[in-house]
Amino acid sequence: MDIELARTFLEVMGEGSFIGAAERLHVSQTAVTARVQSLEETLGCQLFVRNRAGARLTLEGERFVAYATTLVQTWACARAEMKLPRGRASRLRIGAENSLWNPVLTNWVLWIQQDLPSVALHTDVSDPKSLLNKLEKGLLDAIIVHRPNYFSGFVVEQLLEEKLVHVEAVAKPSPNLFVDWGAEFKAQYDAALPQPRQAAFSFNLGPLALHILLRSGGNGYFRTRVVEPYIRSGELRRVIDSPEFTYPIYLVFRAGMLADDLSQALAGLRAGVAGGGDWQV
Repeated sequence: MDIELARTFLEVMGEGSFIGAAERLHVSQTAVTARVQSLEETLGCQLFVRNRAGARLTLEGERFVAYATTLVQTWACARAEMKLPRGRASRLRIGAENSLWNPVLTNWVLWIQQDLPSVALHTDVSDPKSLLNKLEKGLLDAIIVHRPNYFSGFVVEQLLEEKLVHVEAVAKPSPNLFVDWGAEFKAQYDAALPQPRQAAFSFNLGPLALHILLRSGGNGYFRTRVVEPYIRSGELRRVIDSPEFTYPIYLVFRAGMLADDLSQALAGLRAGVAGGGDWQV
């Protein structure tokens, strides 16, 4: 449907008359009338009742308001999103789940800024389900997650073989801080450990739990690359005889021909991950 028809409908509703809408849109009243008639024919219902006082919505018109508003807003967002900033030749849209924005996504963004200066960049930090949904719809070009979806249209590539290890604060090794690293981790945890995983303090974000542990003490499971610097400094130590759990990091992107800028960006990500970097929170 022509977006101008929906925009004209909203203007008539807001102004309360065809004349007012015509003045707002800088068109003739005849043009407004023709647009409304075309919209009514397309929808198969009457949207306005015209009288001497102006125009008021019918019941069907009231129902159409939400749809027209969504259409106009979505179109405005699409135009803003698709238009490239000055000096940029293309756009990339990348994402990572919450626990991977630092340092993996951060380092990737910095690499793109430096090595692909003609690329405009949009980043999205969210939960894996939302990221995978956006990737499937084409709203993102590539994402970094812990639990990929092996959808037939996706390419899934393991970036890192990460592990979750049990550590404690040297100065104060309690209380237990349980971090929910996802369904797979919880299944591994329940199978390997006899004690229940219920704890007085539980988190769904690892960096937050680690901040609490470093400031006030405790113990819990965290990513090896994140806790290694604190183990070396003597702030944390591994809990003896505690099991380790696998927690790999995956790159996911759509199958098919890769645009040159995306191909270069993926190569930069792989090189950056292979080179290590600062994983401290």
